Amino acid sequence: MSSDPSPEAVRLVAIRETPLDVTEVLDSLDEDADGGVTLFVGRVRDHDGGRDVSGLDYSAHPSALDRLREVCTEVAGRHDVHGVSAVHRTGHLDIGDIAVIIGTAAAHRGVAFDSSRDLIDTLKSTVPIWKHQVFVDGSDEWVGTP
Repeated sequence: MSSDPSPEAVRLVAIRETPLDVTEVLDSLDEDADGGVTLFVGRVRDHDGGRDVSGLDYSAHPSALDRLREVCTEVAGRHDVHGVSAVHRTGHLDIGDIAVIIGTAAAHRGVAFDSSRDLIDTLKSTVPIWKHQVFVDGSDEWVGTP
């Protein structure tokens, strides 16, 4: 574990309404020193809790981008990584659309895997981005709201 992340460790942090690109995140983590790069791609699935989902909308609090950057910096400080990137989508998403992409790069695969799990779990639990799911039957629910 590391406790003092280099300022260059946080590579790409964004929240946007436009479609996300895996290549953009992968390219942001391209370093010759890294033997392990781990990406996680979160997509909109067609079901949740045994119910059919027709689509969803993500909303972000005005502080969400700053909090996402803080999370990336915190994760970089907890792991011996060379790169951390995270992008999250807002607005309306259809089934199959990419909602979030995170990635970490490290000299070794174990660190890359561990830091990526830490990054997505911390992002989901602390960054104020909320999901409004719409079900096929016309009902809806908010997920992750305070």
